[in-house]
Amino acid sequence: MKLKLTRPLVFFDLETTGLNIAQDRIVELSYYKVFPNGCAEGKTFRVKPTQTVLGQEIQMHISDEATAVHGIHDEDLVDCPTFKEIAPELVKVLEGSDLAGYNSNHFDVPLLAEELLRVGQNIDLKRMRMVDVFTIFQRQEPRNLVAAYKFYCGKDLTDAHSADADTMATYEVLKAQLERYELPDTVEELSDYTTSNVRFADFAGRIAYDAEGKEIFNFGKYKGQRVADVFRRVSSYQGWIQQGAFSRYTKAVFMRVYLSLRG
Repeated sequence: MKLKLTRPLVFFDLETTGLNIAQDRIVELSYYKVFPNGCAEGKTFRVKPTQTVLGQEIQMHISDEATAVHGIHDEDLVDCPTFKEIAPELVKVLEGSDLAGYNSNHFDVPLLAEELLRVGQNIDLKRMRMVDVFTIFQRQEPRNLVAAYKFYCGKDLTDAHSADADTMATYEVLKAQLERYELPDTVEELSDYTTSNVRFADFAGRIAYDAEGKEIFNFGKYKGQRVADVFRRVSSYQGWIQQGAFSRYTKAVFMRVYLSLRG
């Protein structure tokens, strides 16, 4: 079975300074864009992670744990462009496309959304369909990407945890999954298949939708209650959220609901 595309599908993978979606940064990004006509193009960026300290942009340290996984050190990135510098090119690649990755719905997509918001790029990834190859694999053959590549493609994945190797392996695994299983072959149906039955308004899973499509809290003492109802009763809670350690995207969704009550 071949993958049916009605618009481009961008396979991508990130390597980062750590695992905190709200605070960590991208150090390597690779994409492989497959077009409906079968053509494809790809690129890998090395990115110097930065953070603002006392009004100055300085290079952010890569955690030892992250370096142990992907092998990228601080000194490797000194002369690389920042995410702000590559973002315009990346946005052009993403616009009008859908996204695919390995465990991307839980990490890569939300972290990418944070980076884009941080540099002022107004592209809403929620409008794209997401295909998470890991979810297919987890449902069919629960393992990791190295095992998935060996199982489906009969190959050993060398350079695992380099973004370009992981990206290409993810693309090959999806093609092999389509051949092996009776799966849907459109991105729309694959997106539904690899997405949780619970619909979320944000990437971090802090805000879900109820049966009527209204935003509800998915954490804390107000879990299960509608966000708008809570804000009407406890208006200060919105301020607490905006000051808290939530992702930018999550804060933006809460702010949208809050502003809708005032307008």
